[in-house]
Amino acid sequence: MSDQTLPLEVNGLTKKFGDFTAVDHVTFTVEPGEVFGYLGPNGSGKTTTIRMLCGLLTPNEGTASVMGIDVFKHREEIKPLIGYMSQKFSLYDDLTVLENLQFYAGVYDVPEAEEKSRIDEILHLAGLEQRTSSLTVELSGGWRQRLALGCAMIHRPKLLFLDEPTSGVDPVARREFWDLIYQMAAGGTTIFITTHYMDEAEHCNRVAFMYRSKLMALDTPAGLKSKYLHGAAWDLAATPLLETVDELSHTEGVAQSSLHGDRAHVILDSDKWTPDNLTQYLAGKGFTVNSVETVQSTLEDVFTLLAHRGKTGEMV
Repeated sequence: MSDQTLPLEVNGLTKKFGDFTAVDHVTFTVEPGEVFGYLGPNGSGKTTTIRMLCGLLTPNEGTASVMGIDVFKHREEIKPLIGYMSQKFSLYDDLTVLENLQFYAGVYDVPEAEEKSRIDEILHLAGLEQRTSSLTVELSGGWRQRLALGCAMIHRPKLLFLDEPTSGVDPVARREFWDLIYQMAAGGTTIFITTHYMDEAEHCNRVAFMYRSKLMALDTPAGLKSKYLHGAAWDLAATPLLETVDELSHTEGVAQSSLHGDRAHVILDSDKWTPDNLTQYLAGKGFTVNSVETVQSTLEDVFTLLAHRGKTGEMV
């Protein structure tokens, strides 16, 4: 295997269930040591893609290779190279933290002579040294998540698949979990992660966006914003709020309008609109604008736009 072999190469990957196409001719590559974000709404094909790439599902069309090895022709050969943490990773609640790690060391055929050092390494990485004798059922969501990651990493895979790993844990645990992800990537592990949290996607090296089984865009977070978002981003405090968002979505010079908390969030042409003339325009329509704040555009803006295009059939 040469140094140029990529951790993951996917070409034309397609999966159908009856008449339903779950993944439609998806093509991409993942670079060594990359944190690669795979995003999209529920039902867009993210989990089906991962299950194929782990050799758990057979595609109808297309190819995929891990470290140059064909995933579908040599499933057994790729198993030692990959780790997979699913949304509902199987931890055994009646076992302790240490016993779960020992169990998965056996599942992944970690050599007996290396098992203790591997477990010690995982306990240190995940901050679980003081919890080895804790029953898993007693752990909080954040600690269970760390343990699940440790179990998926016990055999030191070169490529780690994480499917919605931070779903259902609090914001502090999410941030701490991402610190672990960066540590692993810095150590040379390639990370393929699905998430629906847009703030997390901002921290990936590159991001792919799936919508209705198709790969609609792939680039760095900055590259996606540069390509798709043309104009200024503003947050408006306005009443009535929902009607303001709807009015702006049909206003010339406004690329997109959406609801962000208690604000109307817009991407617009700042050559055409100023805060004053937009306020006056909306006043003429019967809306009151109390404040206009310039904000940074986000990946959520990109994906709102792409989802709209996907829904209406527009070309990306």
